[in-house]
Amino acid sequence: MAADGVASSRRTRTDSAGESERSCGFVVPGGDGGSGDTWRRHIVRQLKNRDRNQSDSFQDLIHFYSRLLDKSSLTNGILSRRPCTDSSSVSSLLNQNDQLKNTTGELAFQVLELQQQIKIKLLVLDEQDSSLLAERRRLAGAFDVRQELQGRAVQVQEENGALKMEYDVLLERQRGAETRLREEKVREGHLLEDMIHLKRQAAARMNSRNERRSRAREANLQKELQSAARSKVAIDSSSSAPTSRSTSPKNEHQDKSAERRHTRLFRSASATSPRILTSIRQLFEKRRGHSVCSLEEDQMSPVGICLSARVPARALQVLEAHEQGINTVRFSSSSDLLATGGTDRVIKLWDVRAGSLTHRATLDGSTEGITCVDFDSAGSRILAASYDKSALLWRLDDSVPKLTLTGHSRKVTAARFSPSLHQVVTGSADRTIRLWDLHRAACVQVVDVASYCSDLVCSENVIISGHYDCKIRVWDTRAVSCVQELPAQGKVTSLDLSSDHRQLLSCCRDDCLQLVDLRRWSNDRTCFRAEGFKCGSDSTKAVISPDGCFLAAGSADGTVYIWNVSNGNLETRLPDKHSSSISAVSWSLSGEYVVSVDKSRRAVLWSDI
Repeated sequence: MAADGVASSRRTRTDSAGESERSCGFVVPGGDGGSGDTWRRHIVRQLKNRDRNQSDSFQDLIHFYSRLLDKSSLTNGILSRRPCTDSSSVSSLLNQNDQLKNTTGELAFQVLELQQQIKIKLLVLDEQDSSLLAERRRLAGAFDVRQELQGRAVQVQEENGALKMEYDVLLERQRGAETRLREEKVREGHLLEDMIHLKRQAAARMNSRNERRSRAREANLQKELQSAARSKVAIDSSSSAPTSRSTSPKNEHQDKSAERRHTRLFRSASATSPRILTSIRQLFEKRRGHSVCSLEEDQMSPVGICLSARVPARALQVLEAHEQGINTVRFSSSSDLLATGGTDRVIKLWDVRAGSLTHRATLDGSTEGITCVDFDSAGSRILAASYDKSALLWRLDDSVPKLTLTGHSRKVTAARFSPSLHQVVTGSADRTIRLWDLHRAACVQVVDVASYCSDLVCSENVIISGHYDCKIRVWDTRAVSCVQELPAQGKVTSLDLSSDHRQLLSCCRDDCLQLVDLRRWSNDRTCFRAEGFKCGSDSTKAVISPDGCFLAAGSADGTVYIWNVSNGNLETRLPDKHSSSISAVSWSLSGEYVVSVDKSRRAVLWSDI
């Protein structure tokens, strides 16, 4: 029976295959032609593939159904071969039949479950098909976006190509401009050298002319003095004699004899006196035809003397003084004005009143940062050194520089007024020290040194300079030569001279301050150190108090250190007000205030008030 079922199923599939062949429209031509066999084999292969694809989904159902048919055929064969002779065999057969029915029911239930699972899988498959369709649509959209982006990329590449061409053109123009700039700089250097040479020649000619005129005046004066010495003058003593005496004949005779005795020779000053005085006046008169200094500026003003400096104990004011770091600070001789200079290319003036700093004015004109500032003794002018290879001079009532001194080839690190107020001294990184005459606005002396000049101070006919080769040099301005070298223990960052010009303070990169007695000019020096003190840069500036009893310097940790000169010990520390390395310290000549500045734009006013 099972075989019959299988055969019937096969016939059914064969018939369905034949129907499929007919439904597919394939017509098998008669005869034994090869083309008919090829089509037939192709159709049979397609039908087999379809049968195999369709049977895979129902393989489990076919398997269970085949087992059911086999068991049914087995039962029918047993019943057909063994007649029901006794009741026991019949009952066993009935039991088996019941079991088979139960099995058939279970299989049918399993078939239903499998059908249900197939429906679920079909639903899942439909969902997957729909999601696949959605993904295909998204892929199509992404493909369209990709094509659009590719078009934009091509457009951007074309624009980049155009920009690249413009960039190449601009680059060529820039190279040409740089070439012309270098040529102009070379030309500028040549012109500057020619101008300096011409100024030197003009200064030499003027000096020679002045010397000739001075010699001529001296010769004329000598001639006038000689002619005056050769003339004789008779002095009548009777005109100046007292008239209270008696007029006796004896006294008259004595007076006449005395008059004859008093007749003597004198140098005449009657006829030639006006000319002599005029010559002497012209000999010592200053020529101010082209001077940049007025008579009032050259006059010395009185400077207050500090008998006892105050040791600062607390900060009176903390302010952001500049837009960038501050490099230098200086009090005026009157102690009521303060100047600060920084990398923001300006000098700011501050009024010092009642323990506070008030902004007074801003002096501009420098094209680069300020490295050093100095007041003249009258407090009416200020001198500054700059990174732009020049030194600038201002009047305090004008924000525009009155004079710009050019000639250095590298940055100017120091600029000071000399004791002769119409002269200033500058030191530079180009290893030269220059003496300038403000009357002529020209350099009158150039001293070549062996090392980078970091700072300098001036005294009468003497310039003292500090250098990076760990030496302090003393120069005689009259002989234009180095008269002494003092060794230091590190790079010299700053110099300061005491108010009485007897002591020299140097700050070095070995974290040490050295005090030298200039009266002995020996290598003996006093060193001042402190735990925690560290020189913060190559331009850190230390200062002597106006009474010469204390030293002050700023450390890299933002602390101000003050030493006692008499015992060499640390007097006090002033911390917590600076957030970066302190670059400079200044002590007012009144001894009342100390100001410290740092690289983070901050200025602090200290005192013991």
